Amino acid sequence: MEEMNQQPRQKNGYWSGLLSGLLLALLLLGIWYIGNQTYGIFKAKQIAGSASKHEDGVLLDEYTTSKVEVIQDTIEQYYLDGVSQETLENGIYSGMVNSLKDPYSVYYSAEELKEIQMSTEGIYYGIGAYISKGAADEFCTISGVIENTPAQEADLREGDIIYEIDGVSAQGMETTEVVSLIKGEEGTKVVLTLYREGEEDYLKVEVERRKIESPTVTFEMMENEIAYIQITEFDDVTEQQFSEALTEARAMGMKGLLLDLRSNPGGNLSTVCEIARMVLPKGLIVYTEDKYGVRDEYTSDGKNILEVPAVVLVNDYSASASEILAGAMKDHGVATIMGTTTFGKGIVQRIISLSDGSAVKLTVSKYYTPSGSDIHEKGIEPDIEVIFDSDAYYEKDIDNQIQEGIRVLEEQIQAN
Repeated sequence: MEEMNQQPRQKNGYWSGLLSGLLLALLLLGIWYIGNQTYGIFKAKQIAGSASKHEDGVLLDEYTTSKVEVIQDTIEQYYLDGVSQETLENGIYSGMVNSLKDPYSVYYSAEELKEIQMSTEGIYYGIGAYISKGAADEFCTISGVIENTPAQEADLREGDIIYEIDGVSAQGMETTEVVSLIKGEEGTKVVLTLYREGEEDYLKVEVERRKIESPTVTFEMMENEIAYIQITEFDDVTEQQFSEALTEARAMGMKGLLLDLRSNPGGNLSTVCEIARMVLPKGLIVYTEDKYGVRDEYTSDGKNILEVPAVVLVNDYSASASEILAGAMKDHGVATIMGTTTFGKGIVQRIISLSDGSAVKLTVSKYYTPSGSDIHEKGIEPDIEVIFDSDAYYEKDIDNQIQEGIRVLEEQIQAN
């Protein structure tokens, strides 16, 4: 009898041991979970407890550094994809500048700063299109296309809205982000998904990247000795290019100047002031005021005043430095402004380099035209409004704004 009862007792012992093991495992798991959550709560309370201990004027105190550590630990523990420490670090710096809610203030890593410096020299690797974005816009827009570049060959057009870059949504991206994604090694390709007004569906265009040597100034002597000079951007090279074009135009007997600043996004303040000194009478070009009310004036000595009638073409993509030049020429009465109301960017940015090779670009002042006009978010209204006829341009190669500018100049030349 005793041997017959042995087997049931062994079975009972087996199930009892298994149950005890499971209970122990669950207990250990629960202890780990509670401990983990308790640590998180402890850290959170620790941070919350020190919230009242912020030192005045000190951002990186114990509170903020502790919180950054907790966020980093949380990302490492829960975030699905891997992320490098360098990426997180740059994100901290970018986040500080982005918190200003100023679309023109940007943090540049050392690599990004080098690209910016190269582009202001007029040389870069990309597709040859100008990119801009309004403060309230969700997407960036192509504001101009350089001749004989991949962008022109791919039939990219002014006004095309950049919806995706290589399949990645461009919604919410700043201009610098879009530009950095479009630029790349020579010979590689980028696929742009565009929205174009009048098209039934999005356009997907593949564009090959090449070395772009941006000719920021274009010159042509037109009929009736009217000089056509286009400035696409105010870079380091622009001053010399404009000087050469203007000198050549005068040597060829220029009787009128058609200055094209359409879709010019701006550039260097020093460059546009040097160009203004080549055409303006003596007096103010522009003045700026910073947060402390300190006023800086930029003036012309009047030694190179423009001696012929001038028409300046502008549109809603003409911004910043191009508005400075157009506004000064308008206020001094040396040019007729024609086209549509300009963009309205009446603020000045400064790139401030940091010791590790990175930099921040910050809005540091507002600028005013010689008459004291604040054009920020208002723009410069043309003396003669002429709306661009895109159908005539792309289908018949007729630029109605240039034609109207020539007509007005011919009248002014005859009147003189």
